[in-house]
Amino acid sequence: MTSVDHDPARRPAAAGAPDGPPVAPTRHDEIAARGSEVLGGPLGRRVLFGASWWTPVRVVALVAIGMFALGMVQKYPCYDGAWFSGANAQYTRACYSDIPHLYQGRGFADGLTPYFDKIPPEVSGGMEYLEYPVLTGLFMQVAALFTPGGDDLVHREQVYWLVNAGMLMACAAVVAVCVARTHRRRPWDGLLVALAPALALTATINWDLLAVALTAAAMLAWSRGRPVAAGVLLGLATAAKLYPALLLWPLLLLCLRAGRLRQFGGTAAATAGAWLVVNLPVMIGAPDGWAKFYTFSQERGVDFGSFWLIISQRSGEPLDDANIYAIALMALGCLGIGALALTAPRRPRFAQLAFLVVALFIVTNKVYSPQYVLWLIPLAALARPRWRDFLVWQFCEVAYYLGIWLYLAYTNGGEDAKGLPPDGYHVAIAVHLLGTLYLCAVVVRDIVMPDRDPVRRLGDDDPGGGVLDRAPDVRVLAEAGHGRHAAGVPGPVGARGAPGAPGASGAPPGALRVRWGAERAR
Repeated sequence: MTSVDHDPARRPAAAGAPDGPPVAPTRHDEIAARGSEVLGGPLGRRVLFGASWWTPVRVVALVAIGMFALGMVQKYPCYDGAWFSGANAQYTRACYSDIPHLYQGRGFADGLTPYFDKIPPEVSGGMEYLEYPVLTGLFMQVAALFTPGGDDLVHREQVYWLVNAGMLMACAAVVAVCVARTHRRRPWDGLLVALAPALALTATINWDLLAVALTAAAMLAWSRGRPVAAGVLLGLATAAKLYPALLLWPLLLLCLRAGRLRQFGGTAAATAGAWLVVNLPVMIGAPDGWAKFYTFSQERGVDFGSFWLIISQRSGEPLDDANIYAIALMALGCLGIGALALTAPRRPRFAQLAFLVVALFIVTNKVYSPQYVLWLIPLAALARPRWRDFLVWQFCEVAYYLGIWLYLAYTNGGEDAKGLPPDGYHVAIAVHLLGTLYLCAVVVRDIVMPDRDPVRRLGDDDPGGGVLDRAPDVRVLAEAGHGRHAAGVPGPVGARGAPGAPGASGAPPGALRVRWGAERAR
């Protein structure tokens, strides 16, 4: 009997059995243990879980709200005047936000209806229609309805930002709570989201948190074995931002390997249906306005934050074909993720592949706005719940956050500009890219060596996988469970019996070989 068998927190649960005791990060994460010293130190052996009103989910939600509020305080210099007193002050103080500027710039101050009403060019700078997906446009419109009228435009823009900030605060709390509840035994992983510095800094730059909250809710629904509800939420998220649709690719791969294509089909159909219900009225009633988001995304040139910008500025070439190159790299990367998913010694966890596919999109895309980090924060917390790696990545993102505003201060400052010149900004982009790639590399290592995975080394299989959790493999492209790294991790209970039984995800070396179509997919 190994030492794993003596620790209840590390013992694999049987199918249908209770989830087991919660995982205390202070017992398994060195950084979490050190950080807990300010609150009394790591949890003891005899602590009683659930004996207090201060449950992990409530603590996580309150911490997320508190950090969001600190982010609002960080924007105060702009709220108090920098948004309205000239371009450079909002950059030198690193408190820029699109929200107050687009209140007038996209016609909300004049009562225009998004997508249906053209925006006057003298207001929008040439943008005829709102360039955001339909559900985000609705979010913006609702905030405008709660913004009082009046002759003082500056005051109205301030109130509009406050109303949006209140709505986005609710979204941030939803994200943190969903992450805390997705892995039943690991609620404290939600603190990675709640305490993320980049979330506080970027939460009110734009409206991305709406899509992030819906995506986190979709992953929670999937983890609870509700594929249709997950699909509806994922469709709504895609109607708010395009990136959530990428999660269908890892779901397809994992359901293919586990023989759960029927559940994937339900999720995909629900995703398409929910997206269509939201988009169809605008698509029919205002086709030009509806299409603006997609045409703008296609026609947009190489922009901030991408390695394409570094190449373009250093070579002097505009890279007009960057779209084609980015799509090609994305397609190749997705094929690589597919190969990883179908050849790994253990079926990867859903959160791991979800993080990799969204990170791939961010790294290969022709633009990286600083708030895009919000897309990855909940996925990173679920894919690699280790404080050291998470904070290394967050440090890189904070460095980029400061770098882009200093670069804009330099480019908009005229002859006496102070800030970050292009060479310095290229370094900031490289830091962001290297931080993201570092976290990707660690996640890939966890997939290839499951004994390094913080979730699986404590006895779980895929607590966010829903119908995939502890499911036996049906289709693989290589032997499952091969190698010492897979053999050392407790396997899930398969449909055929105990852990390690042939056909289970945690089968011993060589137990499961290439067998496409060998079993009927359920």
